[in-house]
Amino acid sequence: MVRRRDSVAVVVAVDLGRLEDTFLPAESKKKTGSDTIFAWYGRYLQAKALGEPAINGTVGSLLEDDGALAVNSVVMDSLRKQSDIDFSSYAPLSGLPNFKKLAAELAVGPRLASLQDIGLHSDSVATPGGTGALYLSARTMLAIGDTILFRSRRWSPYDTLAAECGLTIAEWPILNEDDGHEKVNLPALESMLENIATSQQRVLSWLNDPAHNPTGISLDSEGRDLVLDAFLNCARNHPDIGVTLFLDTAYAIYADEPYGWSETIHKKFSWAEWPENLLICWGFSASKSHTIYGLRCGAIVFLHPSEDYVNRLSEVCAVTGRGTWSLAPRLPQSALISIHTNESEAHAWGEEKTRLKHLLSERRRIFNAAMAKSDLPLMPSDDGYFAFIPCDDPVAMAEKASESQLYVVPLSGGVRIGICSIGSNQVERAVEILIDAWHSLTE
Repeated sequence: MVRRRDSVAVVVAVDLGRLEDTFLPAESKKKTGSDTIFAWYGRYLQAKALGEPAINGTVGSLLEDDGALAVNSVVMDSLRKQSDIDFSSYAPLSGLPNFKKLAAELAVGPRLASLQDIGLHSDSVATPGGTGALYLSARTMLAIGDTILFRSRRWSPYDTLAAECGLTIAEWPILNEDDGHEKVNLPALESMLENIATSQQRVLSWLNDPAHNPTGISLDSEGRDLVLDAFLNCARNHPDIGVTLFLDTAYAIYADEPYGWSETIHKKFSWAEWPENLLICWGFSASKSHTIYGLRCGAIVFLHPSEDYVNRLSEVCAVTGRGTWSLAPRLPQSALISIHTNESEAHAWGEEKTRLKHLLSERRRIFNAAMAKSDLPLMPSDDGYFAFIPCDDPVAMAEKASESQLYVVPLSGGVRIGICSIGSNQVERAVEILIDAWHSLTE
């Protein structure tokens, strides 16, 4: 605090705790620290600025081999040629009508028409990125004090979003150490769904698949079928409980099966009856698929047999968005519409997307091959931007790696390696550093 004494400013120590008590309610005082991912990215940038041969394994953005941000030039060109209205005007609260349709097509994929043919309906609401879609589901589909279901490894802002919405967290293991499918601990999932369904009026679970952040895990057809059956059976066993499976597909475009969930759902409900108390949602993000991270373009997409209900959900989510961020930006919505309604532009976008996917896949191939020669406990690394090494002291592991100029992100239970941001010619060196760091801490 600054006080004036004889026209001289005097700095006086203050009781920060007392000021917090004065200004902040209890839920606000719990918020501490900075985002771990951006904190370690900042350390990489500082080392790079000092001329160090730093390797960036932190940021969740796809970089070219020279370290430049990988951008799809078709998207950049489309953005620049939009009209003044699309640059400056508001979008409708739920998004531009053509974007709403496009978001469903991009999230669900080619199977959307077939799903509609068997009696399912879709609608969507534009959001500021995939995070906005997550928020809308948590804020509208659960009550304050309810429990939301996550897997035991997850993108750390999931916890922040849950806290902001006043939710508690339940977990089911991301891997299965017992008999059965390696990546689906079915008894644990069924048990958690049953516990939640018998203790509150609604069930909501977020499932980041395929190309899971932070591990790179993707479920196969058998795994998806097991998970879908668990939610389907929960809905059938509790007909008065709303059961929602939210598929966070932010990284799906870089997976071997980007629309695997649509295939699984179509196969299941081509012959099975859809319970009216089961809802499936997709979280669409243009950040990765269209390389426009900072423009915050995404959508929540609904799938349900009742057209009236999905329209009602859109209304509820639009009102919630209005009271949270007002509305989603118009410019990226307009640009995506321009691309995907022009055959030549859509083809060019797809060609560049394929190039970037191959770039990422090659890095993962090199990474997995090098790791296979070591004794490090790498979690399954299938698709997407990241890989994950479980360890008892993630911060010590990350600190040790940084001494050799590799910067990764320590998270609960291990370190995340951003394969997306490590140049192809740096991947083997990054693995060597990780191996050395691991052994220095475990021997």
